[in-house]
Amino acid sequence: MTTPAEDAPLVFPSVAFRPLRLFAVCVVLTGLAMLAAGLLGHVRVGVFFGIGLGLGLLNAVLVQRSVESITAEAHPLKRKMALNSATRLLVMTVIGLTIAFVFRPQGLGVVFGMALFQVVLVLATALPVMKKIKAGAAEEIEGGKQ
Repeated sequence: MTTPAEDAPLVFPSVAFRPLRLFAVCVVLTGLAMLAAGLLGHVRVGVFFGIGLGLGLLNAVLVQRSVESITAEAHPLKRKMALNSATRLLVMTVIGLTIAFVFRPQGLGVVFGMALFQVVLVLATALPVMKKIKAGAAEEIEGGKQ
């Protein structure tokens, strides 16, 4: 008998996640956004953009912690991770949209900040992995030539 997909053991590869580096990138992007928005006369958009980046970073850190705690269990389940992710994304979305609605139109910067953070997160985790893969491939080629 097979195990249903939702009850199958949860397996996560290790990823190159560095929250302090992401925090530094968020600070720089917030500064640039505030500068650009200030030059256009809308400093609050830059501030809300930074808040959106901060919410994205908070979400990423919470993902890391939940993955660590769930995978540390004897029998981690996909269902538990899915429920955790859905709940967290719902809360983050509600917070972002509430800020965007209450402080409209400048509050929309939160949504743009959250969206840009996802791009930054993908780049910050994918680029080191790609470099390592390329380095490993180069070592295999060099090792094969000798």
